[in-house]
Amino acid sequence: MVLSVNTNIGAMVALQHLNSTNVNMERTQLAITTGLRVNGPKDDASTYAIAQNMRGDIVGLGAVKMALSNGEAVLNVAVTAGQSIADLLTEMKAKVVQANQAGLDAQSRTALHNDFTALREQISTIVATAEFNGTNLVGVSATATTVLSTVDGSTIAVSAQKLDATTLAIHSTILNTSAGAATALTAIDTAITNVSDKLAALGSVAKRIEIQSDFTTKLTDILRAGVGSLVDADLAEESAKLQALQIKQQLGVQALSIANTGPQAILSLFG
Repeated sequence: MVLSVNTNIGAMVALQHLNSTNVNMERTQLAITTGLRVNGPKDDASTYAIAQNMRGDIVGLGAVKMALSNGEAVLNVAVTAGQSIADLLTEMKAKVVQANQAGLDAQSRTALHNDFTALREQISTIVATAEFNGTNLVGVSATATTVLSTVDGSTIAVSAQKLDATTLAIHSTILNTSAGAATALTAIDTAITNVSDKLAALGSVAKRIEIQSDFTTKLTDILRAGVGSLVDADLAEESAKLQALQIKQQLGVQALSIANTGPQAILSLFG
């Protein structure tokens, strides 16, 4: 080997290995700090691209989940209102049945009529306040709506189910006459049946939204697990790798130090 003070091949080789060890150590320390094996496209371009696409899907599913939660809340309000109205109609039927008693005096009939009217007004109050985020599915002016269900824009149709007294055809029912009480019995029975049917329709859509919401949550979890399997670092492996690199770094520094002392041997040629 040629002895030269200008070119120290041993030192250059030692420095190359030391630089390589330092680069690997920086990469390992970053993985330990962030918990990610792939922090950017330089680490693994294809894996990073796949992970980013999956992250986009996760964000989209988050928006869908929010829309489904909003739709679920709207339907829950409507269903709760419908159940309350069904209970009120049951109470109203009791008043109607009492008003149809033979020989009922006018004072009692008037009292039953007033109770019936008060219950009907309560139905109007419930219908008017059964609103969530500006949407009322049981109100006088209720209209159909849709709920976003997938990231590609698919929706779940939600039909309006009006439950006001006029729609139920009990708005003009009276109990203060015998004929009115007889007519009211048929009207209230029809109203109870209609409310039950409308509640069934609301419940069916609410269940569908609930199922879709649960599926969206599970799908989000699966995608997150998929991203994790692609980019997450194995911290036990990285820890072992860091210890090995630290030893290599120390040995590299010593090797470079030894290589740098080589040219000093040239001085013995001139002693």
